[in-house]
Amino acid sequence: MGHHTVGLVGIWDVIAFDEVAGINLKDKDGIQIMKGYMANGSFSRGKESINANASMVFVGNINGSIENLVKVSHLLSPFPKDMIDTAFFDRFHHYLPGWEIPKMRPEFFTDSFGFISDYFSECMREMRKRSFSDAIQKYFRLGKDLNQRDVIAVKKTVSGLLKLLFPDGNFNKEDVRKCLEYALIGRRRIKEQLKKIGGLEFYDVHFSYIDLEDGEERYVTTPENGGSALIPEGDLQPGSLYGIAHQPGEGNLGLLRLDLQVMPGNGKFTHTGFGSGSAISDELKEAVNYCRSNLSRISQNVHFADFELHMKATDINGIGTLQGLELGVFISLVSGLTERSVQSQMCVLGSMSIGGTIIPTSDLPGALQIAADAGAKRILIPVADMMQYSKVPSDLISKFSLEVYSDPVDAAFKALGIK
Repeated sequence: MGHHTVGLVGIWDVIAFDEVAGINLKDKDGIQIMKGYMANGSFSRGKESINANASMVFVGNINGSIENLVKVSHLLSPFPKDMIDTAFFDRFHHYLPGWEIPKMRPEFFTDSFGFISDYFSECMREMRKRSFSDAIQKYFRLGKDLNQRDVIAVKKTVSGLLKLLFPDGNFNKEDVRKCLEYALIGRRRIKEQLKKIGGLEFYDVHFSYIDLEDGEERYVTTPENGGSALIPEGDLQPGSLYGIAHQPGEGNLGLLRLDLQVMPGNGKFTHTGFGSGSAISDELKEAVNYCRSNLSRISQNVHFADFELHMKATDINGIGTLQGLELGVFISLVSGLTERSVQSQMCVLGSMSIGGTIIPTSDLPGALQIAADAGAKRILIPVADMMQYSKVPSDLISKFSLEVYSDPVDAAFKALGIK
């Protein structure tokens, strides 16, 4: 702006941001300008609108295990907080997983002749004028879950891969299939992270393509999401369960695990992992008092005053301050005291106020999506949530067996599989 000259984006073919965690944009409008450019290839600075063709590459490091990261966070977490924006990330065409790329080793170098880098760069620049994206429609059709932005991303990635591997344009159907599947996986990897950050708006991640020759539809999956279910198969220990909590007000939803230790005692209840604050303390008191008053409606042989109980909460999605836990705490107490496990792969929705009045889920579609991602197969759901039922995509509902309850005691019976 000061020198009235076009910057790097208007000059180069590719702009790479290395170590994305350290990006610091002094101009707070930078993200908005970048989003606009990534969408339509132009940007405005001052009074001028500038068209450019530079691609953008963002390179960063992920610390820790990929398997653990996809369970509790997302693969775009290394970006600075100012850049954690779903509209920004939705402009990304492909996520290239560095953990799948082997480290450079001596055997990767050739003994043959090669192009000098200046000449090879000119070849690459000339190839930018050509497009091989039409190769897809000759053999395949993209599935219904891909929106227009997904289609553009996949076509551009396929075109780039074909130009790298077959610059003479001499490729066959299986060559195109291999590039198409790789492009779909890379774009789906972006959408999977958007789903974690932005919720149900990005639920359509089941990418597929249809073979025009045999009509068969084939789906692609991202390898790192395979077998990463948080809610395991089989019975949990009595007193353990999974539920959905939320931040104060109608804040973000997240998955929670409760575990209970039951020992002989005098009715003392202690807890850890719930965070601090009067709101969560009140919820815990309400749940414990309700259990003291109503345990006899579930079992005549168990008395709260005969035991000492310690409950631990694990905030799996790291949402911070937890709320909406009264019903989950009540069912956990009943499960531990009666020594009966909750049903396998169940997730508890809904909560209750003082006296046992049921509170419906604030965002049913979002809660169900979190449960599905965690591997839940059964949902304990309040009858009041049926008002939101029509807002939930049918393919999401079809993933669960629903157990509908009307009051806390009914919820406890159904959670424990007692008819």
